[in-house]
Amino acid sequence: MTQTLPAPMDVRLMNIASVLLGLAFVGMLAALGIGWLVQQNLFRLTAIKVRGDVSHNNAVTLRANVVPRLHGNFFTVDLAGAQSAFESVPWVRRAVVQREFPNRLRVVLQEHRAIAYWGQEGDAHLVNTHGEVFEANTGDVESEDLPLLSGPDGQAALVLDGYRRLSPLFDKIDAHIEHLELTGRGSWRARLDDGATLELGHGSLEEIESRVTRFGTTLTQ
Repeated sequence: MTQTLPAPMDVRLMNIASVLLGLAFVGMLAALGIGWLVQQNLFRLTAIKVRGDVSHNNAVTLRANVVPRLHGNFFTVDLAGAQSAFESVPWVRRAVVQREFPNRLRVVLQEHRAIAYWGQEGDAHLVNTHGEVFEANTGDVESEDLPLLSGPDGQAALVLDGYRRLSPLFDKIDAHIEHLELTGRGSWRARLDDGATLELGHGSLEEIESRVTRFGTTLTQ
């Protein structure tokens, strides 16, 4: 009867060490191969495909603002950094950046939609439809009759909500808000297109709406 004896411990350890060394060598070769492949010109970024809202930007402005901030190739480019670069371009609100094999980036842009000016006259930024303040060339604004909104920092969305609520109430009496302001003390003030300035007082927007409604009713009696 033949009996197989286990290999001595030192032999088994040598076999395990040989296997591990072999795997490490293969892994090193694979890493070197991948590193070499990644650095080849085949994967150098050669094009950026832009889709979405491009009303206020073109290839020239995007290239001038974004390309100098892109580093690396298809595999190594920082997508978060590329997104930040696109979103730093005037009028761009959001950018989604994806790789497109083997050497392109695909970008979908969403632009701001200006609905009002924000700040003080002569030194105003813009407010988009989401109540977000952004900077852009005001000369690029399509509409010539945007209202001016102003208030404490971080309150643009609230003031825009106030404008949206109050504007239809003034429209009923053939008046239009040119400037709606929320003061630092929480008081509302409206300047109309006929030059009149109305002190609307403190309170919630519901309370301000009620006052304007009563004011309009008084005028039409």
